[in-house]
Amino acid sequence: MTNMLKRKKQPLQNVARKLVTNENPKSIVSEQFRTVRTNINFSMPDKELKTLLFTSSSPGEGKSTSAANVAIVFAQEGKKVLLVDADMRKPTMHYTFHTTNTTGLSNLLTKQWMLEEVTKVTKVDGLHLITSGPIPPNPAELIGSNSMGTLIETLKSQYDIVIFDAPPLLSVADAQILSNKCDGTILVINAGTTEKDSVVKAKESLVSAKANILGTLMNNFKLEKDHYYYQYYGTGE
Repeated sequence: MTNMLKRKKQPLQNVARKLVTNENPKSIVSEQFRTVRTNINFSMPDKELKTLLFTSSSPGEGKSTSAANVAIVFAQEGKKVLLVDADMRKPTMHYTFHTTNTTGLSNLLTKQWMLEEVTKVTKVDGLHLITSGPIPPNPAELIGSNSMGTLIETLKSQYDIVIFDAPPLLSVADAQILSNKCDGTILVINAGTTEKDSVVKAKESLVSAKANILGTLMNNFKLEKDHYYYQYYGTGE
């Protein structure tokens, strides 16, 4: 989770989204993602968690990278995992996994393609990917459609866990709508840059949608050199 505050804005296709949990599984950051996985597993002791939504208050907080890395650590645990790019406005997962985005979620919801035709196998064992597909003119309507509800039930029957990467909450209604359809929601916060008011508004929008907020994931948090993680795991990542 590199601090990118001083970097110039780059086109999405040039932004390197590091899948640290796959490339450096022994790093401090990877261990933190495994801790997130553990916390998610214990978050709903009385109900099986099958669908998980990642969102943020504003763009650029690391929700997509976080969703991808959490999907990987669940796959590393031996689960059959599906990662869905539900950001049909500014999708990024096809860049992250170095694949195409000619077909995907938007095609499924408009019944143009079948599930098996748009599902991609990744280089991570146990992890499959559905990219966003062509950007539609009505993303929120597609997210809120009966087709989305039917698709979610189908995916739950085929995978141990389905992780959705949704747009920021304060930009559009998509994440708020989808959060109501998922078993749990994680709110990603960029430490040091996200304004408190934005986080409060984002939480309020999830509460109003009757979302099950499992917790927050703080991104770009700087550990001190004398922190016990450095002492135990080494300098790492």
